[in-house]
Parts: sequence; structure tokens; C-alpha cells
Amino acid sequence: MGTPAFAATQLEYLLRNGYNVSAVVTVPDRPAGRGLQLHESEVKKTALQYNIPVLQPEKLRDEAFIQALEALRPDVMVVVAFRMLPRSVWKIPRLGTFNLHASLLPAYRGAAPINHAVMNGETRTGLTTFLIDDKIDTGNILLSESLEIGPDEDAGSLHDRLMMAGGPLIARTIDGLEKGEIQPQPQPVNSDALPAAPKIFPEDCILDLEDHIRNIYNKVRGLSPYPGARIYWDPGTGKIQMLKIFSAEPAYDVQGTPGTYTSDGKTGIYLHAADGSIRINELQAEGKKRMPAADFLRGMRNFPNAGKVYTAVE
Repeated sequence: MGTPAFAATQLEYLLRNGYNVSAVVTVPDRPAGRGLQLHESEVKKTALQYNIPVLQPEKLRDEAFIQALEALRPDVMVVVAFRMLPRSVWKIPRLGTFNLHASLLPAYRGAAPINHAVMNGETRTGLTTFLIDDKIDTGNILLSESLEIGPDEDAGSLHDRLMMAGGPLIARTIDGLEKGEIQPQPQPVNSDALPAAPKIFPEDCILDLEDHIRNIYNKVRGLSPYPGARIYWDPGTGKIQMLKIFSAEPAYDVQGTPGTYTSDGKTGIYLHAADGSIRINELQAEGKKRMPAADFLRGMRNFPNAGKVYTAVE
């Protein structure tokens, strides 16, 4: 059960390693793009390549869908980046239904564990398989694997490394459940005090130049490449616009008025905070493509040497 490329990679690993996947469950095809053509999920595309039956229920409590699952008589169901399941679904397999989560549970429960781990400056994260229950990411832990986070690594790079590590952990979990060699471990009862990973909204992506440079830098890394850290500025057009920032680096030796930006007009754009500055390396201005900051400056005739940074359109 899954939807995006992260889940499709795990499915393909199982298929290539001889696991009998009797069916795939994914979201219904949705209209997308300018032509509003029906778009298939990455999991469905992978399943069709291997001639695996695909179930696409609108509602997971639908009786016909539940009957179709029961008819498969699955030993186990594997969930990766999918919706919350009702009890009537996750109780079906004889060995249980487990989820692959991209953190070391119980830390970073929620929809965006990779982003939040990087944004918080963590140096280590990992993957956890756990049995699904009635709540979100609270079930008994089966297996886990730890990975280091590089000091300059962004969420995109970490996502890809975790994605590639997921398949082997899922396979080990399936094998361990089948052989009765895994003892599920309850998550600590006091785990609510640990960092969480809620869904990220556009307002969560705005950089606060009153914060410390290290925190600002971590936020840029944690939101790259998606959904992208952002500020609002006037790049010499007389209009306040949104700017997305995909790559940056601390510049503690560069000073400027906190809450502003400066530029030499050729290669560098700096955001200034109280304890230093951030050099923008890669950006996307409104109406333009993602590009290096130097390319952006070459295309700007009247880019100002300095300006104010806003937290919203004023």
C-alpha cells in the first residue's frame, strides 16, 4: 500500500527479490497537468510493469474493497507513504499490517519526518517498521535502522538515501514475522515529549531573519527541494514577490542590517541576521525557473544593492 516514488522503490525491491506481492493498493488516478489527464501514482506504474493487480479504492471502508482484500488472504500487508487505515483493513493479514516510517520512532511521528529532522539540525535519523494500530505512528516497533545526516545534506538527498535503505529493512521485517523471530516492542509512553513531524504548510516555509544563522541554514536544507524555504522581497521591480531558496550556506563573516538582503549584483546575494549572514546559492524567483544565484543576477538589469526582507506580502 503506497503512492509516491518512495513507496514504489520498496515495491520494486520486494518484486526483484522474489517476494510474492499478490496486489497493490494505491490512490485512484487523478487529473493533473494543463490537460488534466489522469495521472497514475508511482506505485501503480511499478505494479503494472510487473503485472501486479492494482486496487484503487476511493474509500478504504468500502465493503467491496475490504472483501477484495480478504479474498487475497494476505499473510502480511506493507504500508509505505499511504493513508491512515481503518481497523477493518489493517486487521486482515494473519501476520499483521506494518508501516515503514522515515524516522527512528518514537521521534518524528507525522507526515514529514525527513524534513523536520534536517530542519531541527539532527545528525542522525533512520527507518522504522512498526505494526499499525488505531493511532498515527504509535504501534509496536518491529525493526529499525539508523543513518547519519551529513552536516550540509538537504532533505532531498536524505530522502533518496532512506528510500534505498527501505527495501532491505522491509524484507527483513517480512522474513522475521514469518519465522516468528521478531518481538514487537511497545513505544515508550512518554514519547509525546519527543520532536514531531507534522505536515508542512506554506507559512511554515518562511525564513525568520531574527533567528540564528545555523537555524536558518538548517531550515533551508530541511525544505529543499520541496516545498522550498522562502522569503518575500522587492528585487528591484517595485513589487514585493516571493523568493524560494533551495541552496545556501552560512556566512558568519559577512555583516549587514538584520532583516535585509544585500548583493554585489554579480554573484552573491546575502540574507542578514543578528549573528551573521546566509549566502543564497540557488533560488527561484516568481515567474522564473530554479537557477543559481549568479545566473539570476546576470538576468537582472536593475537589481538593488540592498533591500528589506519581508515575512509576507505587505
